[in-house]
Order: sequence, then C-alpha cells, then structure tokens
Amino acid sequence: MSHVVLLKSYPEIKEMQAHYEPFSTGKVPPGGVFAAKANNCSITAYKSGKVLFQGAGAESESARWGGDIAKPKAKKESKPAAANLPENISSLSCIGSDEVGTGDFFGPITVVAAYVSQANLPLLKELGVRDSKNLNDEKIISIAKQIKEVIPYSLLTLHNDKYNKLQMSGMSQGKIKALLHNQAIGHLLEKIAPEQPEVILIDQFAQKDVYYQYLKSQPKVHRDRVYFSTKAESVHLAVAAASILARYAFVKHFDKLAKEAGFPLTKGAGGKVDEAGARLIHEKGIEALPQFVKLHFANTEKSKKLYRKKYM
Repeated sequence: MSHVVLLKSYPEIKEMQAHYEPFSTGKVPPGGVFAAKANNCSITAYKSGKVLFQGAGAESESARWGGDIAKPKAKKESKPAAANLPENISSLSCIGSDEVGTGDFFGPITVVAAYVSQANLPLLKELGVRDSKNLNDEKIISIAKQIKEVIPYSLLTLHNDKYNKLQMSGMSQGKIKALLHNQAIGHLLEKIAPEQPEVILIDQFAQKDVYYQYLKSQPKVHRDRVYFSTKAESVHLAVAAASILARYAFVKHFDKLAKEAGFPLTKGAGGKVDEAGARLIHEKGIEALPQFVKLHFANTEKSKKLYRKKYM
C-alpha cells in the first residue's frame, strides 16, 4: 500500500480537519487529531504534526497540501536506507538524478540526471558539491556554474501550465516525477554513449515497484544497474550534483516568473505564498494562475480566500 507522511503546523492540520470533515471516520487513534477517508485514501493527522496518507490515492491526495515529506529516522544500528546498494557505490562512475520544485506552489519542476565519472569525483569534492538543501541560492549558483561545464547532464523543466494539464488529467505527481526521471536518464545515456555508468542512482520518491508501475506504458524504461535510495545525495556525488543543477535551474525560472509577476514571489507553500498568490490574482487576474502555480495545492484556495478578504 502506498503511503506518504507530511509534516504540518497545528493551524494547517486544523485547516485540513475542516476540509475533510465531511469524510471523517469518527475513529481517531491515540495522539490523533482527525481521521478521514477520501479519494481512495485514508488520512490521519497527529498532534506531533505528522499527517499520514495511505492507499492508492496517497500521493495525489497529499500533493494537494504541498509541504515537507517526513522521512523515517534511521535506527542507530540499522543498515543504510537502501541495503541493496553496492558497498563501494560512492567510488563508482554514476548517473544520479534528483528533482526540485515539487513542494513549491510557484515555479516549475526541474529534474536533472548528472553523470560523474570516477575521474571527476575528486574535482566535485574540491568544488564543495553536496546536497543543495544545505546550500543557499548564492552558493548553488556559484557551484552550478562550475560543474555544468565539467560533467555531462540532462535537464528537464516542467512548467506550471503543462504540469496543471497533466495533473488535471488524473496523473499523480509521483507518476509525473517518474516519467521525468526516466526521460532525463535516457537523454543522458545517449549523450555519454558509448561510455556507460557503473550504476544509476535515483533519489527515491517512491518504492521501486511503484516507480516502474508508473512507467509501464513507456516504450523505453531504464532498469539496468538502477538503484534507489532516500537521501541519495549523501550516497553519491552524482545525485548531489544533479540536486545542485536542478536547484540552479529552478532558481533561474523562479526569478524569471517573479519578473513576469512584477513583484517578488515566495518559495515553498507557507503563509507568505498565499499572500503572493492573492496579490497575483489582484494584479494579473485569476486566469493567470495556471501559468504561475500548481493549482491542486491547497494554497490556491487560500490565495483566493485572501484575495477576497484583502482586495474586494
């Protein structure tokens, strides 16, 4: 069974509770705030701030609310998250892939597959390549400008208008990401041919069988030497490099989008994002939203509500 856990503030959980009130099960577990069933999914919120989505519709339903996905803490004596990884994977030549923007109301989704040969590993370490989440935008730009001239990579950018059409057609965000990763990896394999990576490592956003289920209708699916791992940027520098390049592309597109809006936009999916959304509706009209935002996020309705309150 597919499941997703989001981290939410207490006010956000109360808002979710109001939203799911018509679908309440009436059975709240110990430490819980509410429990509901909707859209092929069971939703359970806890006082700890975690909201659990379980069932076939877990990914699409959780994506409505955006925010951070909670990842389980590793036990002190447990093995790495992906026990099937080669023991020496960090020293192998590798294509790594990662995505940015899936939790941001404004801006596109950017996916990068990057190839790091054994010969380039020392250079990337010297350049300070590591997880983009631990780097500010200024540092991201500085490192990205250096590594994009050194390593082969493939970048795919899914802009909001196309994303919204796919999502409204019934495609989950998980499937969209799987399609993008598979395509980026394919492009890069063609680019570096006849050279072949020893491994391909994907920053895990879905279980392996679910990932390949998403791709079942694709004519070419890359399976050979493919591995999955959470926090893959700490497993191999190829994923860390992909993360940086994807973040760099996202930042550039985000800045361009802000210029088109005519005022600063906010990353993420918090309260300030709703304020920017309301201002966008006021200045550009509600018909402009699909170009700028991911419509299925809860921020859309919150922005509309705020617009009515502030500008009408």
